[in-house]
Amino acid sequence: MRVLLASRNAKKLGELRRILAPSLPGLEVIGLDDVPPYAEVPESGATFGDNALIKAREGFRRTGLPTVADDSGLAVDALNGMPGVLSARWAGSHGDDTANLRLVLDQVGDVPDDRLGAAFQCSVAYVSADGEILTDGRMPGRLVREPRGANGFGYDPIFVPDGFDRTSAELAPGEKDRISHRGQALRALAERLAET
Repeated sequence: MRVLLASRNAKKLGELRRILAPSLPGLEVIGLDDVPPYAEVPESGATFGDNALIKAREGFRRTGLPTVADDSGLAVDALNGMPGVLSARWAGSHGDDTANLRLVLDQVGDVPDDRLGAAFQCSVAYVSADGEILTDGRMPGRLVREPRGANGFGYDPIFVPDGFDRTSAELAPGEKDRISHRGQALRALAERLAET
């Protein structure tokens, strides 16, 4: 089966392949760079689920391929759950990981260390001719003051998952996949797809 991931993010594509392959042998995952270009729709939803469905529906409509899309972000307790759905464009420009990360660190600069709780949240949508599936995942943890590690992307270098003393960016890919918000949501999707 061929599935489109409605993303150009090579790291997300690799993550999706690693997580889904064991549960769905024979699945071929391609990205937006592998299909004829189309204008991507704005992520205008109020929730991660809304945005994931917007992207998956558009990918399916444009290509006819079963389409997977995710929306995920960081919810910081001291920022009342923000940046949330605005995580990728928190500093104003979409996808500027360094600026987004620095802005969050600046915003929690006066917050005591014991109040730096946060969580990564993710919704994954799957849209095909057979219908729609939406799954969710959540990885709780806390922020650290300085970026650490070279793996991962986004806010991974300042986020330490519960039960660990290393940031998400210091974890090996397989180790992160086992506990991550996206890993949880993708495994739940794989289970649903395996039932069909």
